[in-house]
Amino acid sequence: MASEPAMRPWILSEINYAYVKENPYQVAVLPMGATEPHNLHLPYGTDTFEADAIGSRVCEAAHQRGAKVVMLPPIPYGTETNQSAFPLSMNVNPSTLGQIIADLVDSLANHGVHKLLILNSHGGNDFKPLLRELHGSTPVQIFLADWFRGTSADVKSDIFENPDDHAGEMETSLALAYFPHLVSRNAETGVLNADAGETNATRFSAVNQGWVSITRPWHLLTTNSGSGNPHQATAEKGEKLMQILVERLSQFLVELSEAKLDEPFPF
Repeated sequence: MASEPAMRPWILSEINYAYVKENPYQVAVLPMGATEPHNLHLPYGTDTFEADAIGSRVCEAAHQRGAKVVMLPPIPYGTETNQSAFPLSMNVNPSTLGQIIADLVDSLANHGVHKLLILNSHGGNDFKPLLRELHGSTPVQIFLADWFRGTSADVKSDIFENPDDHAGEMETSLALAYFPHLVSRNAETGVLNADAGETNATRFSAVNQGWVSITRPWHLLTTNSGSGNPHQATAEKGEKLMQILVERLSQFLVELSEAKLDEPFPF
């Protein structure tokens, strides 16, 4: 009989009260996902699966270096108002999502965990205004990592051939590396069952150039919800990106766990 997998003490959903009583935490990580289509080949839970895969590995690496860090259960919903035309794209409005996070922050404060990293895995979520709103109203010091933006911005062009917005080469590479059984491919050729992720331009050059921004209606922007060509994705590229994310974010968590919450924190 195969042995049961061991409890991972950095994953809140796996640990028990007996462990928590004897092992207080300094830092919590809250992974934020979404439920939405990702072209024709990736699962609706892609953002949540990514958040879990990245968050669990980041927390493991930090734990192994002595950080008192725990990963909270991922939130599987995000803001989807611009994908509302696609079936079963499950929306939670920004104000509602912000209230959920604020309630969880109150829980952390009540339990003496005063350091939080929000690990965001969904482009439709914008949490910086929430950080500004909560600043000064809670003892919890809140940090934000959009892993697909700032955390990896300087290395994406070194790893991937094609610019990626949604369900393209980067996300598909992570999926091939960490949940390949959920990636739809031709059974004989192995080719992805996906379109090329081409997008339509608006009628306004200022919007197309990025000088003016809008909330893009995804059913008009894309063919099948994909924005970015996924066909050069490989598991090896996903693993390379993961290594960088783990190195950068686990180092931060180690430093955050050890940091004193004094008056000039975080300076």
